Amino acid sequence: MNVIYPLAVPKGRRLCCEVCEAPAERMCTACTVTYYCGPVHQKADWGSIHAKICQLLIPLRTSMPFFNSEEERQHGLQQLQRRQEHLIEFCYTVAQKYLFEGRHEDAVPAALHSLRFRMNVHGLSSVELVPAYLLLAEASLGLGRIVQAEEYLSQAQWTVLKSTDCSNATHSLLHRNLGLLYIAKKNLEEARYHLANDVSEIWYTYLSSHYQALLHARTQQTDLLGKQFMNDTGLDEAQEAEAIRILTSILIIQESTSTQAPQKGILILKTLGILYYLMLEFSKVSFPQKSSCLSGDSKASRHLPQLCFAHYPNSRLSLLNIPSLVM
Repeated sequence: MNVIYPLAVPKGRRLCCEVCEAPAERMCTACTVTYYCGPVHQKADWGSIHAKICQLLIPLRTSMPFFNSEEERQHGLQQLQRRQEHLIEFCYTVAQKYLFEGRHEDAVPAALHSLRFRMNVHGLSSVELVPAYLLLAEASLGLGRIVQAEEYLSQAQWTVLKSTDCSNATHSLLHRNLGLLYIAKKNLEEARYHLANDVSEIWYTYLSSHYQALLHARTQQTDLLGKQFMNDTGLDEAQEAEAIRILTSILIIQESTSTQAPQKGILILKTLGILYYLMLEFSKVSFPQKSSCLSGDSKASRHLPQLCFAHYPNSRLSLLNIPSLVM
């Protein structure tokens, strides 16, 4: 039997559904540590993720054994954390796969598992929670649950705002989901703003990491005059032209909404600067004086050369003149 009898539950202990956190009425008989409000959510969780991790949950949700020494206890705690970290990535990957396949309903339980394990390992306010919030938001949008998606995205935004070490990839995913949310709400102006930020974050991450890889590998060539140069964007000519066109278009969008976040415009300018540098277009590795995203932030404009130098201290890019962008 998988029905929970209230008198058998220890006093003060509240058993919650794995999917909706409502009071539980039944449990999984295979692991006996997972609970559900009814057969619908039990079936949904089993088909999504529980069948894959059922036995792995037992050591995580039962009391730790008695250890003879502090060293053994610490070893046991480390093993427990490694199991949780493994399940974080496994559940996240499964949920992501479901989303790629358009199986939004199946993605929800797997993403919820990833979120709860992240909370256990990293705490309730860690930026590590954001990827799981974004998966849940994307699944909710796919199911047409706009209010729920907005709640998850609000949680993700608040967590990112409080964090000082959020990656560009996470920022990109956040903007993408916010763009999809505003499309669903038919607010196309906000949708355009966030989707433009998503694309600019992707280009900045790619070009920045590509340039750092080139520096690390020291893949420099020498021309006939013996001068050192490097011309490798990882793109063909058509892709380079497309990148310039896309980033320039996004810059125009940013300038029309510069009051929201002028620092986003600075990111696009830095991305264009890196791209032109890798293309050996040194005369264009500069920033527009008339850009409205900078005119409203004179402090940012004054410190743009230092921003480049901080990211690329050993490169010629940091030594270039930055008066105006030649397009």
